[in-house]
Amino acid sequence: MKSDVHVSSLMAAPRHGYSALFVRIIIAPLLSLFSGFHTMDFLVGGIYTWPQMSRVFAMTLAIVILSYEFVYKEHQEESASRPGALNQQGVKSILYFCVFPYMVGVLALLSLVIVAQ
Repeated sequence: MKSDVHVSSLMAAPRHGYSALFVRIIIAPLLSLFSGFHTMDFLVGGIYTWPQMSRVFAMTLAIVILSYEFVYKEHQEESASRPGALNQQGVKSILYFCVFPYMVGVLALLSLVIVAQ
């Protein structure tokens, strides 16, 4: 009976690892890029209504939660399993997978505004 539990836990581990990797490498950067673009669109657009402000606030809150739960925590759990891993790696993963794509989205909209003028 114990061997069945051990085998099933081994079978579930790679699937969880692949989904966490998929979220960290594909979903988080795309959502961060989208969020940065639309947040800057809201700021540059100059039309500050409650529905738009609440949408940008909700999107920013969702990005913060995504970054913490699916990028930082997953990277910390992955690093904990490796001996000698640094604590700074979680912060670096947030920087690489969330902050840089967010800034690319901001810069993309700003460059479109500059080209349009």
